[in-house]
Amino acid sequence: MKTPTALPRKDIVIKGIVIAGTHSGAGKTTVTLGLMAALAARGYTVAPFKVGPDFIDPGHHSRITGRTSRNLDGWMLSKAYNLETFVRNTAGADMAVVEGVMGLFDGFDGRSEAGSTAQMAKWLGLPVLLVVGARSMARSAAALVKGFEGFDDGLAFAGVLFNHLGSERHFTYLKEAMGGHVSMPVLGGLMRDAAIAFPERHLGLVTWEDHDLSPDSHARLAGLIENQLDLDRLIQRLPDIDFQAKPPGPATVGNRSGVRIGVARDAAFCFYYADNLELLQAAGARLVFFSPLADSRLPEGLDGLYFGGGYPELHAGALAENRLMRQEIRESSRMNMPVYGECGGFMYLCREMGDLDGNVFPMCGCLPFAIRMLDRLKALGYRKIIQTRATLLGPAGQSMRGHEFHYSTMIDGTADVSGAYRMTDRAGVEAATEGFWVGQTLGSYVHLHFGSCPQAATHFVNTCGRWRAEKKKNKGTTYETP
Repeated sequence: MKTPTALPRKDIVIKGIVIAGTHSGAGKTTVTLGLMAALAARGYTVAPFKVGPDFIDPGHHSRITGRTSRNLDGWMLSKAYNLETFVRNTAGADMAVVEGVMGLFDGFDGRSEAGSTAQMAKWLGLPVLLVVGARSMARSAAALVKGFEGFDDGLAFAGVLFNHLGSERHFTYLKEAMGGHVSMPVLGGLMRDAAIAFPERHLGLVTWEDHDLSPDSHARLAGLIENQLDLDRLIQRLPDIDFQAKPPGPATVGNRSGVRIGVARDAAFCFYYADNLELLQAAGARLVFFSPLADSRLPEGLDGLYFGGGYPELHAGALAENRLMRQEIRESSRMNMPVYGECGGFMYLCREMGDLDGNVFPMCGCLPFAIRMLDRLKALGYRKIIQTRATLLGPAGQSMRGHEFHYSTMIDGTADVSGAYRMTDRAGVEAATEGFWVGQTLGSYVHLHFGSCPQAATHFVNTCGRWRAEKKKNKGTTYETP
């Protein structure tokens, strides 16, 4: 096995692995969760990470390991930011486990490794466990693995794990085929097991809020890896990673600004990058979590509101019935309180939401749009935005990166509000107008990663602080939403 280039750090030594698939659907999430559960059962402290703009897998990682899973992304975030995030969040861990995205070499485009799992593995200096979905494959699997092994000389492999096997005989065929053709060892083979399948819906796996893994499920996942992967051999093949002293980065510094930002967090609003929240805290905000589903009132003394993405469409009836909560949010917006919503949070801030059965539910009415769910994907992909005007996130001309993924569209009210973003996709092609700004309420379908522009979090907190001061001075003003 090639020895990866290590990140230099002398005070802490851990091991690390990247779990990558040959393609989406190979089973890397099941393998990752099983490996995390098995390591945790052995007493390891596991630092979890996810490559790519994903909210759901990190939630499951965190539930199994007891540590917050962090997103790493070679397109949204700089190399330096990714390395700092990795080093900072491995502190106190024995093992770093990084789940890849899509296939190992899939990323930004077909010409380069940008945004791929392979790029991240090389940046971090970690070897790869290659997961091959081998259903209906025999000797051809060896040719596939040989191609992956030789595609990039700079990449190190710990071994290969076959998944979706039909029998022990099937596994024997695959091991026989690998002999003499592939250098990396076969470390295991997982049999098909419907009992460990994760339920899915239109945005991917069901979130842990709706499908929390029981202790029995943790044990089943751990047993899967212990029984069908040579875990001892895998660990032995992982080189130690030597790190330098922990680099600077977002850290909770206390509520030095006095600003209190309400953050919606429940089964309807659960898509947040942990870094976004911590960057707000590092800028001096105190985050006050609340549930638009379960709470009848907003927390007292707020100076701003943040609504992340999630599944408001699955809870539209309950959100609509919580009239007092919707009214308080609308009145806060009309008093010019800084309010930020993205994707599902943006939908909730709009006038109404309609489902596929023709039912229409009133929402907060901070923004004048009518939202309708679709039976097909409306938008998916990386997005770069440049603010065409000042907003609560920063001045005109400021650039940020994120991604878009939704099954709904705006059907009404679009002529009443101009966009605050000029948006392009990852290929640089200009996309639809985005970033809708009314008073001091900003809504968008784009999930922005504040790590792509950390000053955005500071600007948000400062905007909330100015509103707080003006409210004390003038007792607030009302802005009528169109």
